[in-house]
Amino acid sequence: MVDLANYDPNSVSNPNNNIFGLPTSEDDAKLVIVPVPWEVTVSYGAGTARAPEAIFKAALQVDLFDSEVPEGWKQGYYMRPVDRKLLMKSDYLRKEAELYIDYISRGEEVSANQFMSKTIKEVNEGGEFLKQWVYDQTKVLLNKGKLVGILGGDHSVSLGYFKSIAEKHDNFGILQVDAHCDLRVAYEGFTYSHASIMYNALAEIPQLSKLVQVGVRDYGGDEWEYLKQNNGRITTYFDRDIKYRQYEGENWKQIAEEIVSKLPQKVFISFDIDGLDRKLCPHTGTPVPGGFETEEVFYLFRKVIESGRTIIGFDLTEVGISDTDWNANVGARVLFKLCNLLVASNCK
Repeated sequence: MVDLANYDPNSVSNPNNNIFGLPTSEDDAKLVIVPVPWEVTVSYGAGTARAPEAIFKAALQVDLFDSEVPEGWKQGYYMRPVDRKLLMKSDYLRKEAELYIDYISRGEEVSANQFMSKTIKEVNEGGEFLKQWVYDQTKVLLNKGKLVGILGGDHSVSLGYFKSIAEKHDNFGILQVDAHCDLRVAYEGFTYSHASIMYNALAEIPQLSKLVQVGVRDYGGDEWEYLKQNNGRITTYFDRDIKYRQYEGENWKQIAEEIVSKLPQKVFISFDIDGLDRKLCPHTGTPVPGGFETEEVFYLFRKVIESGRTIIGFDLTEVGISDTDWNANVGARVLFKLCNLLVASNCK
């Protein structure tokens, strides 16, 4: 067993070690990150399926000292290897989905085209497969007493984890940082679309008692109606409204504490990177102007812990990739903070 108490956090990261340069095995680690290289249903920019590998590489540059959680890393963080078969399946189905999206965008009738009917069936079966794959991976880890984080991939990757964690926690909420509501019903015909993740979570997981969305600034009329019909179970803090309140004199502390007050005792953090200002994630799948600085979001998460609530898990999704590695760099630092906060909330 690796004794991290004797590991020098100021040494140069060894690329042969695991995430953040830590010499940790899965057995030793308190927190295990499951990479999910999947982006089949993305409706704009692609590239997120290869984010886990890019983030792993960028994470070697992250300093292990975090003044808020200075020894969090000593609990041990480990990221599983990327499943190449899953990545290949995503690549194949992504090409199929692109042909389908192009077809329906021209107003063509799917039922009149045998190939397109087969394509939508295959993509939806792929979504079912992914949900079960993530469920199986995370359930095993949770049963071993591990803390678990999901690293996407597009936002659809989280549903299987929501289902497995619901078996461990029978009443929990999701704090969703996102530019989008993700409440569309089978967007573009894809049952498990990235734009449908929260709709599916609410529909399939009764243990999910509350969804609190923060930073939303791009949504459809159907989602607006859904929010109005489900305002007891969903509370949405739109980016515009947050900024208007600040322009009128409220501070972020007041707003953040109000957001936290809407959450139940157990909280899952679902972090779509496009919730941040686009300068921080320019190659995310569906970028939207506006959004948060990283420290604003980290402050909100810290308020969750200070309130006495427990963070039970997280996902980080929609990180794009680029030649400059900027997206992966930001993604790696967000991932490190999420890891630190999760262990801080559970290893007191």
